[in-house]
Amino acid sequence: MPSQIRIFPRWIIFLIDISLCIIAMLLAKTLKKNFLVYEINLLNLYKSLALCLVVNTAVFVAFKTYAGIVRFTSGQDTFRILLAVLSSTALLFGTNMVTLAIGGELFLSNVVIIIFALSSFLFLIIYRIMVKFVFVFIKNVSLDKVRVIIYGAGEAGITTKRTFDDDAKVNKQIIAFVDDDPRKVGKTILGVKILDAARLECLIVEHELDEIIFASYTIPLERKNKIVNICLENNVNVLNIPPHEVWAKGNVHTTQIQHLNIEDLLNREPIHIDTLAIQSELKGKTILITGAAGSIGSEIVRQLMQFETGLIVMCDQSETGLHNLQLELGEIYEDAMFHAFIGDVRDERRMRFLFDSFKPQYVYHAAAYKHVPMMEDNPSEAIKTNVLGTKILSDLSIQHDVEKFVMISTDKAVNPTNIMGASKRIAEIYVQSRNHSSGTRFITTRFGNVLGSNGSVIPRFQQQIEKGGPVTVTHPDITRYFMTIPEACRLVLEAGSMGKGGEIYVFDMGDSVKIADLARKMIRLAGMIPEQDIKIAFTGLRPGEKLYEELLNDEENTMPTHHEKIMIGKVKPGVFAVVDLQVHDLLNKAMRNDNQEVVLQMKRMVPEYISQNSQFEVLDTMQDVIPGSVPGSI
Repeated sequence: MPSQIRIFPRWIIFLIDISLCIIAMLLAKTLKKNFLVYEINLLNLYKSLALCLVVNTAVFVAFKTYAGIVRFTSGQDTFRILLAVLSSTALLFGTNMVTLAIGGELFLSNVVIIIFALSSFLFLIIYRIMVKFVFVFIKNVSLDKVRVIIYGAGEAGITTKRTFDDDAKVNKQIIAFVDDDPRKVGKTILGVKILDAARLECLIVEHELDEIIFASYTIPLERKNKIVNICLENNVNVLNIPPHEVWAKGNVHTTQIQHLNIEDLLNREPIHIDTLAIQSELKGKTILITGAAGSIGSEIVRQLMQFETGLIVMCDQSETGLHNLQLELGEIYEDAMFHAFIGDVRDERRMRFLFDSFKPQYVYHAAAYKHVPMMEDNPSEAIKTNVLGTKILSDLSIQHDVEKFVMISTDKAVNPTNIMGASKRIAEIYVQSRNHSSGTRFITTRFGNVLGSNGSVIPRFQQQIEKGGPVTVTHPDITRYFMTIPEACRLVLEAGSMGKGGEIYVFDMGDSVKIADLARKMIRLAGMIPEQDIKIAFTGLRPGEKLYEELLNDEENTMPTHHEKIMIGKVKPGVFAVVDLQVHDLLNKAMRNDNQEVVLQMKRMVPEYISQNSQFEVLDTMQDVIPGSVPGSI
């Protein structure tokens, strides 16, 4: 603790402790004589006090009882004082024994020593508690206190209350605990009453509440969302304690208690996967992950580390991202085998060198261009990465007898309205068509937006809120599905494990979220009022963007799997000979950077691809884009 927050120097605390011990000795002597002060032998008293002074000075210096900050006295400080008192008592008894051994006269009876020990411990503790109480009282008499309720009366809630009590700079008053457990309601902890969480809305009004702090790790997500909505409707700020692993260490501070993140409300119940099946399949195997420096690729790498794999080859063209991931893994997994490989999936020679050098047995293909508006302006580049890169890797996987090739796709590939989604759909078509041409099993996984990924809407909103707004939303009615990065990657590993080849796995994304509502809630969670403190600006749909994302098109349906969150999309695979010719034609056009011809060919290959809010909408009216106009179209 910084020295500047100490009000009294250590030597003053030391003198107070010694003085209290002397008073305790005087009390012990007086009690021994039944308060008949005139019967006390003054010479004997002076010797007793001198001995008490010498012994306790030595003990207090040895145990440093004066080193703690009195108003922050904790159980550890109390234990240190107890050890000091026991040690001084033992020394006094030892002095008695030595005195008797040399034939001297006792000037401290055993009764006096026991009374002294009890009273000195009591005095030393009570004085510290009184100082702590005075500081808490002075801290709470301020008229402009932020009135707070702590949700959760368990260990985390108690730690939260103590943390606030120990920080003199925090201007908060803990009004009450609230808890869902009826057995706790009505009881008192640390001088604060526990109230029924079911009455929270009434309590907000009754106590003119300013903040609520979630201090529980076991609140169901649905319940948490309901409470947050009640708080936001009543202009009550919502805060959250840090993760359990941070709080459990005990090294906590009030600065760690911050506004609730929107991710905490969008998260769903934990997904359970068959780790034994995944481990039995991947144990000891050499695995290649492309796009390993990205949000999804890097999380797949992290999760693979728990399955006792062989060498993990992390491929990406981002030097900085791959370097940072390598450093992170090196600090956590000292014995794991992994290799950072700089390479572009579009570079066939470089990829061939990778396969020849490391001979991967499993491939997780996450490398892709994904930003919709940017790809709408660069169709040829989208094809080179999303289609050519996938083709090169899948072809090499067949040539090198890779056991499984798992492709990471997107819900934007369903009824695509943009270049990015259509390019991923063509990559899906190519991968599916390759499944029966070798022993390599090709599997596709398809899911929506992931929370916190590079370029996702939530970090963008957070930046805009920090700058004071406005928060930009493209359309009042636009909705999106969201999934956490770890959740998505767990399902990728599970789907990859269960896949037999040729499947397109569709993940249960839960309910779609209205982006405008998401923006309003994020503003309120930041302690501000939408349209008053932070404006929301509707900017119009971006090129290629659509209002609603889908996981299946009109001609697709699903079959269940043994995992409730994973379904198989029933999609008719294309014939490889036809698909290969069409992809070859598409890539030739992309290499010439002939964007209009590229998009025309994409629309021939994916008849359901209808451009929206795009410069390429005009192509949808051209006769040669009509499905069936090209022989062998898919």
